[in-house]
Amino acid sequence: MKIAVIGCTHAGTAAVSNMAKLYPDAEITVYEKNDNVSFLSCGIALYVGGVVEDAQGLFYSSPGELEKMGAAMKMRHAVTAIDSKAKTLTAQNLETGEEVVDTYDKLIMTTGSWPIIPPIEGINLENIVLSKNYQHANTIIDKAKESKKITVVGAGYIGIELVEAFESYGKEVTLIDSEDRVLSKYLDAEYTEVVETEFENRGVTLALGETVKQFKGENGKVTKVVTTHGEYESDLVVLCIGFKPNTELLKGQVEMLDNGAIIVNEYMQSSNEDIFAAGDSCAIRYNPTGKHAYIPLATNAVRMGTLAARNLVKKTIKYMGTQGTSGIKIYDQNIASTGMTETAASLADMNVKSITILENDRPEFMPTYEPVTLKVVYEEETRRIVGAQVMSKADLTQSINTLSVCIQNSMTIDELGFVDFFFQPHYNKPWNFLNQAGLQAIHS
Repeated sequence: MKIAVIGCTHAGTAAVSNMAKLYPDAEITVYEKNDNVSFLSCGIALYVGGVVEDAQGLFYSSPGELEKMGAAMKMRHAVTAIDSKAKTLTAQNLETGEEVVDTYDKLIMTTGSWPIIPPIEGINLENIVLSKNYQHANTIIDKAKESKKITVVGAGYIGIELVEAFESYGKEVTLIDSEDRVLSKYLDAEYTEVVETEFENRGVTLALGETVKQFKGENGKVTKVVTTHGEYESDLVVLCIGFKPNTELLKGQVEMLDNGAIIVNEYMQSSNEDIFAAGDSCAIRYNPTGKHAYIPLATNAVRMGTLAARNLVKKTIKYMGTQGTSGIKIYDQNIASTGMTETAASLADMNVKSITILENDRPEFMPTYEPVTLKVVYEEETRRIVGAQVMSKADLTQSINTLSVCIQNSMTIDELGFVDFFFQPHYNKPWNFLNQAGLQAIHS
């Protein structure tokens, strides 16, 4: 059996390492256009901020390790065409320019995603950079050393973490986003207000509800970012606008969402039974809605890559869907979310209610305790939990993993009130704050 894997970051690495063990007689060939595998891009801000000093720690595998497992690693090879009917692919060696044609029995698309680059006037000026891979991380660090005024475009997780890193290094930072709130995909307003206030108190300029129209420059280098509301002096701009799936190679050959994400079934199989997809290249079932959605997260990618390997020959383990569970630490605040925000649920025409708990994490007789804010979103008719958010200076983010399991198993807000959680004064109160959310919802 000949297996071709295109792309080798999280999903690809997981797929290859599993297939090497599951199918020792298979001929596994990996095509990767970069010279590295398995880079944790979610650690870029930690690297930029100096929390992670050695970027090599952000790699958890290497081409050499995968070769030892038996995979043929075609590094610095860009696949330029796929013929799914003939089961062939064409790739170019980026070092020599040589073109190679290969055949496959099974194909795994783990091509990932690439930052969205809008066609804005002046976008090709020097010092306008992306934040996705190892090279980007090093470029940002090098250019930030010489920069005083840094603008981050995009207030998602990566953008927010970079703003914190730059501010901590004493830079003048501007954050621009067309949405009127930071982290609007992950958190409702009562949470994002706290983050915004934290930034403003530290001198960060928030240009929210503004869209970039133009980049101005001198001598080929960016000097100003022009938005729908004003101009911001900048000698470095980092674009963190979002991601789109790298799936052009299969356009018209497998079913996709409008954004190009490959639609896969619960076995990671595309509409072509011999083509599997995993990670940021595909769309999977989003449990809060039951529909396919594009949710590019490293956690999703490694699960999907593992399942693609295990289901390649025989359907064995179904994917359980995702809640899009994620977390972030901004200064002293530990924040996590799962499923839908109240805002997102309303936009999806879901009839939802929410319960918000303002509580201390431990009994007040303990020497120290911290406030915690928990919000749980649930359907009004069925009372099924569809989302949750938590924030505290105490690290209570694991509670969101618990609620992720609740959503995955279609639990109701009423059931949450009576789940068996332990009590110990060092850690919590007799009624866990998750229980309290369920109990309050029953009475609301």
